[in-house]
Amino acid sequence: MKVREMAVPDAFHITPHKIGDVRGNFYESFRHDRLAEEIGRPVPLVQVNYSVSRKSTLRGLHGTLLPPGQAKVVCVVRGAILDIVVDVRLGSPTFGAHEANWMSAESGDSVFVSEGLVHGFLALTDDTCVSYLCSTEFVPGTQVDIDPLDAELDLPWQLSETPLMSAKDSRAVSVATARRTGLLPRYEDCLAHYAALRGT
Repeated sequence: MKVREMAVPDAFHITPHKIGDVRGNFYESFRHDRLAEEIGRPVPLVQVNYSVSRKSTLRGLHGTLLPPGQAKVVCVVRGAILDIVVDVRLGSPTFGAHEANWMSAESGDSVFVSEGLVHGFLALTDDTCVSYLCSTEFVPGTQVDIDPLDAELDLPWQLSETPLMSAKDSRAVSVATARRTGLLPRYEDCLAHYAALRGT
């Protein structure tokens, strides 16, 4: 697989190496040793989640308080999405930076989202299924929800119609409110967390 760091530091885009023949193809979607080598730290995975979405569903932006923090590997197992990762770590030199990627089950691409970053996606097809491999179990009360339509972030959702959103996501706060109320992680704390995972 090929791994490249995204425009958001500590987020990585993963492209699989496919082996194809008349039957179709085979590829490794995730390998712990290869990803750890590429990003410089291990990625423990303890929980797997799936979401199934109608076309034009917008999910996110979601993150997790640090501690406990939660990294995740996100891939599409059916359908297609516009996937966006955003840096909301206070003090980060790239605060507010984002990267958008078109991802599909056909491509097999995935993204690794480090602790402290937020992530969301727009479903481009009906019955889109997305898989999340998570580094920590879900802990109620630790989720960080940021408004994906926040004008300050100005994310390129390229919406052609009003998106379908959960009540929770529709009520999500702006980056400015999250900053003011202490919801956002500090960059230095995230770096210390990554270093601890490296054992340095």
